[in-house]
Amino acid sequence: MADHSAKPGTGQDAPARREGIPLGRIAGVPVVLAYSWFVIAAFTVIVYGPVLARNNPVLGASAYVVAFAYAVLLLISVLVHELAHALTAKIYGWPTQKIVLNLWGGHTQFESFTASPGRSVVVALAGPAANFILAGGAWLLLPHPSTGSVAEILTNIFMWANFLIGVFNVLPGLPLDGGRMVESIVWKATGSQAKGTVAAGWGGRIIVLAIAYWFLIRPFLAGDRPDFSFLMITILVGGFLWMGASASIQQGTLRGRLPLVSAAALSMPAAGLPATATAGDAVRLSEGGARAVVVCGPDGRPQGVVDPDALKSVPAAAADSTPIDAVSFPLAGGAYVPEWSKGQELVQFLSQVAGRHYAVVDHNGQVTGLLTQEAVLATITGKSLRNDSYPQGQNR
Repeated sequence: MADHSAKPGTGQDAPARREGIPLGRIAGVPVVLAYSWFVIAAFTVIVYGPVLARNNPVLGASAYVVAFAYAVLLLISVLVHELAHALTAKIYGWPTQKIVLNLWGGHTQFESFTASPGRSVVVALAGPAANFILAGGAWLLLPHPSTGSVAEILTNIFMWANFLIGVFNVLPGLPLDGGRMVESIVWKATGSQAKGTVAAGWGGRIIVLAIAYWFLIRPFLAGDRPDFSFLMITILVGGFLWMGASASIQQGTLRGRLPLVSAAALSMPAAGLPATATAGDAVRLSEGGARAVVVCGPDGRPQGVVDPDALKSVPAAAADSTPIDAVSFPLAGGAYVPEWSKGQELVQFLSQVAGRHYAVVDHNGQVTGLLTQEAVLATITGKSLRNDSYPQGQNR
């Protein structure tokens, strides 16, 4: 139930309101109740209310109130689970952006942090451990012998709910917490978190197939017809797990390609010209082997890129009298990177800069290349770069 991905925090309340109802902060961590939770609450009342009424005739119509209380107890159980993740992460200095309680239970969203295999496991397993503790506490509170009271019914429900949440979440596959153990084992063995994430994602898919066989295929082959509500729950849970596992595989695959993202390796050869240069100077640079020409301001910083189509449209006789600014388009502010930049650091920087082009400079600040957004995306996604990746105007 925990989302261990690092995401930038905004510190704003508006996105939280769009996502759900802000419930305040617990131990400094914002908690949001997603609107989708009311769907599972209604489902619980509709499905579990009649079961309670049938098994406990004395309850009458109040069985539906008890069913809603069951949904609230589930919500509390998930909240404690996610808080265990957040508070354990706090020990390691991992900042938590928020906890979201939703249709699928909930997730803890962290801001940027540096993880390790051991710490990742500890943070992940803190959630199920909290549920097992709650289940044990509820078991101690159960009266012996049974009284059949509403308090006992809810305590019994709370005990089993936490026990099952704990057991379910330690299964060895993402997006479940137990998947972090698989990820960490492979990560430790190979030195690659990406390989661990992919392996844990496949573990999640295997869990879905096992659930489908045990709860759907096996009874069908035996001639049994599962209850409709049980069938729907199994399909919904299986679908959720399959999507989460698939997302983990994709995330791990993309992360595995990050080391290939290098400013020096992916940039096309480029040369710089001052803003006082002419189109003729750009033509001569291009004929000399520069695939791209970057325009630099008075301070020497890249500020624009020559558009090859615009350059070709200039008559040869007018090239030396045409200002270079007339055949170039502007770079976004700060759209230049050192040629030694690479990996996740480079990708995170580029994601914060507008535009599709980034000048590459050496230790002396001299332009050596031009990096395009297409080249970076092609490397991360594994898709081949388009043939028309030569620099074009920003609006084309």
